[in-house]
Amino acid sequence: MIDLKQYRLILASQSPRRKDLLRGLDLEFITRSANIDEVYPEHLKAEEIPLFLAEQKANAMRSDLLSNDILITADTIVWMNSKAINKPESREEAVNILLELSDSQHSVYTAVQLTTQRQKVAFFSETKVTFSHLENDDIDYYLDKYKPFDKAGAYGIQEWIGYVAVEKIEGSYFNVMGFPVHQVYQKLKTLDLS
Repeated sequence: MIDLKQYRLILASQSPRRKDLLRGLDLEFITRSANIDEVYPEHLKAEEIPLFLAEQKANAMRSDLLSNDILITADTIVWMNSKAINKPESREEAVNILLELSDSQHSVYTAVQLTTQRQKVAFFSETKVTFSHLENDDIDYYLDKYKPFDKAGAYGIQEWIGYVAVEKIEGSYFNVMGFPVHQVYQKLKTLDLS
């Protein structure tokens, strides 16, 4: 178990899923919001997008860091057919996204950056997710009951849709939830905190 008692761990996210997953590491932390426009250059592909956004979030907060602070920023995207599938902006868009994910495989990329006054460590995780066929009434039920409009790809693997439609995953389950906690823990252990 790593000892970070002399450090202040800051999670720059209001995502309840990220908070719960970091809590699962039995580490004490506080949360802050990284208020940035989540836009990125069009030439970026796959993992480059969340790596860029995690760094932008860190850059927005770096000047406020104290010498014993460790800032954690993260971003998650769904990548399919050579394009990013972001959070849906409407119910209609969510329906279209889930129809696209049906009967196919996509990748979920989460990038994390650990930032202190003296260093930054950035990394990403990729998980391949295969969906079985989704009927229209399955999609309607899921959207009505779970309202996944705050989630990249319009779904949460930990919700009903994950139980009925996720046929296979290759990689970290927690990464699909938006936070590859196993990697976060290992990278925290490698930080130079002297």
